[in-house]
Amino acid sequence: MNLTPLLLPLLLPDWLDPAVIIHNLGNWALWGVALILFIECAIFPVLPGDSLLFTVGMFIAMNPPSITFGGLDKPMVYLVSCLILSIFAVLGNVAGYWIGHFIGPKLFKPREGFWGKIFDPKYVDQTHELLGKYGNRALVLARFVPFVRTFITLIAGIGRMDFKAFITWTAVGGVIWSFGVTALGYFLGNIPFIANNIDAVLIAIVLVSVLPMAWEYLRARREKKATA
Repeated sequence: MNLTPLLLPLLLPDWLDPAVIIHNLGNWALWGVALILFIECAIFPVLPGDSLLFTVGMFIAMNPPSITFGGLDKPMVYLVSCLILSIFAVLGNVAGYWIGHFIGPKLFKPREGFWGKIFDPKYVDQTHELLGKYGNRALVLARFVPFVRTFITLIAGIGRMDFKAFITWTAVGGVIWSFGVTALGYFLGNIPFIANNIDAVLIAIVLVSVLPMAWEYLRARREKKATA
C-alpha cells in the first residue's frame, strides 16, 4: 500500500505543498517562488523554502527548455533561476534585519495563540546562543535550518549587528543555499526513481529539514537533565 498520498497532506497542506504551489503559479512560478522565499527569509518562517528550491530544480530538469525560459538551454535556465532566487532570499534577509531593528522587541513579546508559538521569545535566546557560538558563520549555517534562518535575521536586527558584516555573510549563505538546494533537485530530477516518486522525496526533504531542530531539542533536554 502506498502511504505517500495519505502522509503528504498531513505534512504539507496544499498551501505549503511545493508541487501544488508551482503548478498553480503556472508561467509565474519562478517569480512566485522568489516572492515566497523573500517572505520566508524576512518574517514568516513556516513557508517551505527548502522544498520549493528543490522542486524548482526538478522542474527545470524534467521539462524542455521551451517550458521555462523560451528555449534557453537547461544549465542557463538553472543559473538564471538560482541567481533570481538568491537575490530574493538575500533581499528577504535585509528586510528581516530592519524589521528586527525597528519592531523586534514587540514582535517577540510573550503572547498566546498561533503567533505566540511562531514568535516565541525563547527563539531569541536560542539564536543569540548560536551567534555566540559560531559568530558570523552562524548566518551561513542557519540558512539550512527552517525557522532559524528567519529568526537569526530578525535577531541580527534586534541586536544591531554591524550591517556590513551581516549583509556579507547572509549573502554568502543565501547564494550557497539557493544554488545548492536547487542543484540537488536539478541533478536528482533526472533520476527516474526520484522523478516517479516526487511526493515521497518532498516528504523526505521535510523530515530532513526538521532534523537539526529535533537534534537541538534533544540535546537541550539532555543538558537540562544532566544539570538537574
